Amino acid sequence: MIIVGHPWVESQTFRSISSLSDIKETKTNDIVVLSSLESTHAMAGYCQKNHVAYAIRSSSLKDALFANALGAKYLICEPQHAKEIQTVAQEYLFDTRILAEIENDEEMTALAKAGIDGVIFTEVIL
Repeated sequence: MIIVGHPWVESQTFRSISSLSDIKETKTNDIVVLSSLESTHAMAGYCQKNHVAYAIRSSSLKDALFANALGAKYLICEPQHAKEIQTVAQEYLFDTRILAEIENDEEMTALAKAGIDGVIFTEVIL
């Protein structure tokens, strides 16, 4: 299981952005975090073309399908949606990893048992 943002585990920095200029100002090892693809698909395309690692924040299965097609490294979603999305991701062998957004480490066990790729703690998304 991927664990992002727990103090015991070193992880990359996840930065929410809202424009192409924000993407250009991120560090090379940062993960760019985009909101739903409905409003950020052009930025996702930019990231894909320029080999910028990025994540999509969405609980939509449709966004998950497009995120994978557009080369997103991660899809960040609410735990209750992660199971449905993870099932489809496994069926189609997604390269995009599903991260359930959590508040505390008590939530990790149930998500691990459900086979979710990983978790990300809400407070680490800058």
